[in-house]
Amino acid sequence: MRGAVVVFVALDRLAVTAGAERLTEYRFHSNTARHYFCSRCGVYTHHQRRFDPDQFAVNVACLEGVSPFDFAEVPVIDGANHPRDTGGGELRQIGVVRFEPRSRSETQFR
Repeated sequence: MRGAVVVFVALDRLAVTAGAERLTEYRFHSNTARHYFCSRCGVYTHHQRRFDPDQFAVNVACLEGVSPFDFAEVPVIDGANHPRDTGGGELRQIGVVRFEPRSRSETQFR
């Protein structure tokens, strides 16, 4: 339900270059995946994947120079029915989120 756009990277390919001392680890019900959050603001930064423990899933909003809006289409994975809980083999895609930018004239700011 966090709604983060994530990309995947091998464990040895990720380096936290600033703020590592502020990261807090949390493990949800299975205690398998290691989720990291900023202890100051609560933003989810990355986690070691439960489905593939050799990878991190990284919140792209935490990467310098990358925005969630850089992706025209993002797959949505069924997070409520994890294959490790249901006996299934693959993560199940249940939809997509599309970013369709509006022109400035269509956007109203308050």
